[in-house]
Amino acid sequence: MQLNLHRLWIFMTVVECGGFSAAAQKLYLSQPSVSHQVRQLEQSLRATLIDRSGARIRLTPEGEVMLAYAKRVFLLADEAVSAIRQVSGLHTGTLVAGGTTTVGTYLLPPLLAVFRDQHPGIEVGIYVGNGQQVEKQLVDGEIGVAVLAGEPGAAQLVSEPILQDRLVLITAPGHRLAGAGRAEPAELAGERFLLREPGSSTRELQEQALETWALDEARRTEIWGPETIKQAAAAGLGVSLVSEHCVEHELADGRLAALEVAPAPRPRPIVLAHRRDRLLGPAEQAFIALLRGVRSWPGQNRLRSIS
Repeated sequence: MQLNLHRLWIFMTVVECGGFSAAAQKLYLSQPSVSHQVRQLEQSLRATLIDRSGARIRLTPEGEVMLAYAKRVFLLADEAVSAIRQVSGLHTGTLVAGGTTTVGTYLLPPLLAVFRDQHPGIEVGIYVGNGQQVEKQLVDGEIGVAVLAGEPGAAQLVSEPILQDRLVLITAPGHRLAGAGRAEPAELAGERFLLREPGSSTRELQEQALETWALDEARRTEIWGPETIKQAAAAGLGVSLVSEHCVEHELADGRLAALEVAPAPRPRPIVLAHRRDRLLGPAEQAFIALLRGVRSWPGQNRLRSIS
C-alpha cells in the first residue's frame, strides 16, 4: 500500500480546522472534494479515521494514530529542508522563534533585531502565546525553537536556562499603599487580584504567591495578557503580579506603582527549548548561540552590543 501524502495533508487540515467545510475554505477546494479525498485515504487504509455521526467530527482511535504519524511525516519533511539548507549556511532562510507572552513581547523583538543585523539574509518572525500554546507549537513541529518563562512540561522537549525573571506587585499610582512602597500580605486581604489566563506560567506563580501570602480567598478577575493587566491595574481595577520587565517604563514614568511584599515570589527561569529529536536548521542554531550569549535581561540598547 502506498500512502498518498496529498490526501494525508487534507486529512490533517480537516482535523486542524474542525470540519470539512472549514478545511475546504482553507485549502481553496470544494467541500465534496475534501470529503472525497479523506474517503479515499480511509479506503486505502481500510479504516475509518473520522467519526462523522455527530454534530462535530471526531477522530476514531485509528484516526488518532494516523494523525500522530502524519505530523511526524511532515515534520520529517521540514527537517529534510533544514538539512539541505545546512549546505547553503546562513545566506537565506527563515527563522520563526516562539515565546511565551511576556518573553515574546519584551525580549524576543530586540533579540531578533540583533539576529537580523548579524544575518540580513534571514527573514525573522515571532509566534507568541501562553505556555501551553507555545509548547504545542514546538511539539507539533510548527516552530523549531522557543523561549519560555518556566520549564516546559512536554517530554518531547529539551530546555536549558538562559535568564531569570522576577514578578512584582503593581498597583495604580493613587492606590492607598502606593506611597509606602511595601505592604504586608494582611494589608492586601481586601484587594482584587488580576490574574493571567489558565495555561500561563505567570498564572501559576500568581496563584502560588496568593497561597504563600494566605490570600487564597482573595477576590480575583481573570484577564488575558500582560498589556491588558497593566491597563486594568492603572485604571484601578485591581492589583497584579507581573514580570518586572513588562512594567519597566510604566514604573519609571509613574503610570504604575510597585509594592514589595514579603516573602517575595520566587524568580522563574527563562529557558530556550526545542524538540529533542528535531534537526535544527542553521538559522535556529545561530539563534540558540545568540541566546546562550545573553547574560542578563537586556534592554534594546544593550542588546545591540551582543556579538
